[in-house]
Amino acid sequence: MYKKILVPLDGSKLAENALGHLRAIARGRSIDTVLLIRVVKPIIVDVKDYIGAESARKTEDKLEADAREYLNKMAADLRKEGIPVETEIAVHGEPATKILETAKEKNVDLIIMSTHGKSALLHWVFGSVAHKVLVNSSIPLLLVMPEGRKK
Repeated sequence: MYKKILVPLDGSKLAENALGHLRAIARGRSIDTVLLIRVVKPIIVDVKDYIGAESARKTEDKLEADAREYLNKMAADLRKEGIPVETEIAVHGEPATKILETAKEKNVDLIIMSTHGKSALLHWVFGSVAHKVLVNSSIPLLLVMPEGRKK
């Protein structure tokens, strides 16, 4: 049923909760590709002005390299289990938008992502990537609640 699955990761243990559900779905099924994506947010203009363009570029390059290293490690672990994996770094964008754009461009059948379990107040103040993906996606979405989250 699901041949191409997108799993957004932000480097946190909470986001990695989605991988357990991915494994459960992939076990015993013929999945063509799992796409792990990490969105690297750009350094805001005010910060660039303060630290300088060259320093900002080096910092962004380091963030991208760290993201690539992280995704490669996650992908290697999944490949050991026989799960076909690709990785993608989405640079310079709002995470929910980049996740949705990538899902559409890559023709994925399912998105699996973890919520971060923010309180209602924090969600209202800061918004939620998972919520934005949920309300704007035409692709099925499996939202994974963090382990140990109070109900």
